[in-house]
Amino acid sequence: MGKRIIQQARGHGSHTYRVRKLAFKHKLQYPVKLSGEGTVIKLFNSSGHSAPLAKVRYEKGVFYMPAFKGMIEGQKINFGVKEIKEGNILKLEHIPVKTPIHNIESRPGDGGVFIKSGGSYGTINKIIGNDVYVLMPSKKEKKFNKNCRAIIGIVAGSGRLDKPLVKAGKMYYVKKSKSKLWPRTSAVKVNVIDHPFGSGRGKNPKSKVAKRNAPPGKKVGLIRPRRTGKRK
Repeated sequence: MGKRIIQQARGHGSHTYRVRKLAFKHKLQYPVKLSGEGTVIKLFNSSGHSAPLAKVRYEKGVFYMPAFKGMIEGQKINFGVKEIKEGNILKLEHIPVKTPIHNIESRPGDGGVFIKSGGSYGTINKIIGNDVYVLMPSKKEKKFNKNCRAIIGIVAGSGRLDKPLVKAGKMYYVKKSKSKLWPRTSAVKVNVIDHPFGSGRGKNPKSKVAKRNAPPGKKVGLIRPRRTGKRK
């Protein structure tokens, strides 16, 4: 008798695949309005993030943000002031070209979505009208609204990849703390009864297109592809 494939087991939500809520209890966000200043009252580690986090107090409460390189407790951070200094939070339209930034908002007011992993940063590339183009860590250019906010500087924790993990067991617990599936078994390497791509016959799973109304156990391979076939 076969068993649930991994997609089904994760969707079922057992303790094996359930997210550890304590790792994500700190929501990264910005102050509601960009005015005044805040004070860094605490720097701490979060198992759900690759960078250390900072707790910042300002006149209307506290908020959490990814720490930048060189940040210290007790440091002052300005909001909205057009001063180009590490840690300051500004709108993209007020940041000069070639300035390193991180924690960029996707839409104005969403609290920061892009570039939050340890050691990463983007660069303001050009400003055209209401659009600001940022060179992302992937070396690709992305367009943002000029009113989106970002933090000046580089995310702390850049040395996290310098030392190898060495053991597979350590990688397992690192991934588990972030609710990531690891190790990941290739579909064609399992038994035929455990996965639609299983067995040693016909190892060409990418040619299979799942039907739109397929159940979770069959919805594998190319799911709702825009196109199929070899490019000419």
